[in-house]
Amino acid sequence: MKFMIALLALCLPFCASAQSSKPATLRSVLLEQLRTTHSEKDWFVPINVAVEGMTAEQANWKDGSSGNHSVGQLTYHLLFWNGRELAKFKGEPEEKFSGNNEETFNNFDSKKWADTTKQLDQVMTDLEKFVESATDAQLAKFGSQIAHVGTHNAYHTGQIIYIRRLQGSWDPKKGVN
Repeated sequence: MKFMIALLALCLPFCASAQSSKPATLRSVLLEQLRTTHSEKDWFVPINVAVEGMTAEQANWKDGSSGNHSVGQLTYHLLFWNGRELAKFKGEPEEKFSGNNEETFNNFDSKKWADTTKQLDQVMTDLEKFVESATDAQLAKFGSQIAHVGTHNAYHTGQIIYIRRLQGSWDPKKGVN
């Protein structure tokens, strides 16, 4: 009997803390995905950390393999698709697009590297604000697409870090050894 009482006493703090934490909601999960691919370090490095401190020259570098993109091209690609999705979620008219995904990489201009990273940061902040203020109906309608935005961001951020490692410009103290 004493063993049971001791076991119960040990378990009570864990049960209390489990009951006090809020259950995950669609909104909280989507916000977590967007924030951890944008600016909050968690299981992986977010885009803001991945591109931090890069020069335009570094952003324009390619490893020489055919078909591989530069960090700048990947960043521009993320800016294009995140901005396009945000406009759709907000009900804004879509800009003309040929449908050729390669254009979303090839329109990168290294002279605009600093602006590209600032714009991507702003678009990602605006995506988070959209999810924070969206109605339940909007979240139900766009939830899957918003989740795909987070996955897409994580995928290309991983590519950016890989390229920086090849280039020798990645600092492993930022999260990936």
